[in-house]
Amino acid sequence: MKFICFLSLLLMSGLQIKAQNKTENIVIVTLDGMRWQEVFGGADKALLKDKRFTKEYVSTYRSFWNDSANERRKKLFPFLWSVVAKQGQIYGNRNYENNVNNANPYYFSYPGYNELFTGYPDLAVRSNNKILNKNENVLEFMNKQENYKGKVAAFATWDVFPFILNQKRSGIYLNADIDSLKFSNSNLRLINDMQFLTAKPIDVRPDIMTYFAAREYWKAYQPKVLYIAFDETDDFAHGGEYDQYLKSAYAEDRMIENLWNLIQTSPQYKNKTTLIITCDHGRGDINKDNWTDHGDNIKESGQIWFAVIGPDTAPLGEIKTAGQLYQKQIASTIAAFLGFEFKSNHTVAEPIASLFSKPAIEATVAALNDK
Repeated sequence: MKFICFLSLLLMSGLQIKAQNKTENIVIVTLDGMRWQEVFGGADKALLKDKRFTKEYVSTYRSFWNDSANERRKKLFPFLWSVVAKQGQIYGNRNYENNVNNANPYYFSYPGYNELFTGYPDLAVRSNNKILNKNENVLEFMNKQENYKGKVAAFATWDVFPFILNQKRSGIYLNADIDSLKFSNSNLRLINDMQFLTAKPIDVRPDIMTYFAAREYWKAYQPKVLYIAFDETDDFAHGGEYDQYLKSAYAEDRMIENLWNLIQTSPQYKNKTTLIITCDHGRGDINKDNWTDHGDNIKESGQIWFAVIGPDTAPLGEIKTAGQLYQKQIASTIAAFLGFEFKSNHTVAEPIASLFSKPAIEATVAALNDK
C-alpha cells in the first residue's frame, strides 16, 4: 500500500515515470450508457421477461440467460470476463461496495465525456448541444507531446464528439458518425462507401462501421493513442429495446476482443499497450421502468464502471474491496500510463494509483534513490 500511495505523490508532483512504465500506446473504448448491473451480473431477469422491453425473448434468453450471475456476465461480455478479468482489473461492482461514480451531477453524455477526458466535472457543461468544449482534454494534451503529435485518433458513432473533444482546437484526427474517410487506403474507402449506404436504425452509423473505420485506421497509420466511442447501447436503451441493448453490448465486447487480438500480433503494440474500457454514465435500475433513462433525477445513473488491461497493471481481476473512485480520475490516468502528468487550463483529478503495478512503482523509487 505504501508504494501505491507513493506513486500518487509522484504523479501529482509532476515526476514523469515513462522510463519505468512499459506502456507506449493507449486504447480507450466507451460503451455509451452501459449499466454496471449488466457488466457484473449479466442480463437482468426482470427486464428480460418484460415483453415491453424484450420483443425477441426466446433468442435473447438462449443467448444471454443463466441462473448464475457469473455465467450470465460471461455470456454477455466474454472478452471482459475471460481475458480482462484474468489479466487486468475491473472496478465498479457495487455489490462489494466497490464504487465508481460520475463526479458531475448531471449523469448524461456530454458532461460524462467531458469529465472522462478533461478530468474536470465542469458544472457549466450541462447539455448535449453541439457547443465547442472550452476545457482541454487529455487526447489534445497528448497530441502536443513529443513523439505523439499526429499519433492521436478518435472514432465515434455519435456526431457530438467533434464538439466534446473540440476537434478544431485539439488538432487530433477525429471521425464521427458519417464523416468522410478521406484516405488513399482502399479498406478505408470501402468503409466510407458502406457507412453512407447502410441502414441506420438509430439515426447514426452502426457501431460496427465506427469500429471497422478505427481498426483499419489503426492498421494503416499506427496511432499511439486511439479512442473508440460506441453508441448503440444507449440508443437502444432509450428506445426500450432491452434485447437489442444486450446484443449491442455483446457485439461491442467482440469488437474490443478483435482489436486486442490484433494488437497481440504487432511488435509495436504487443506488451506495450494499455486498454481502458468504460462508459459515460449509468442508467435507472431501482424502478425497472426507468432503466431506459438517466439524468440527475435518477440517482443510480451516476453509477459507472471501468476495466483496464496492460503491461503496467497487475492482474487482480474483479476488485471486490470497498472503495470510491470517480470518472474524473481517468484522464490523468491515461497520461500517467504514458509517463506524463496531465496539466491543463483547469483542475485535473489525480490518477488511479492502484492500476500501476508494484514493479513500476519500485523502479521509480529505485531511480529516485539513485539520484
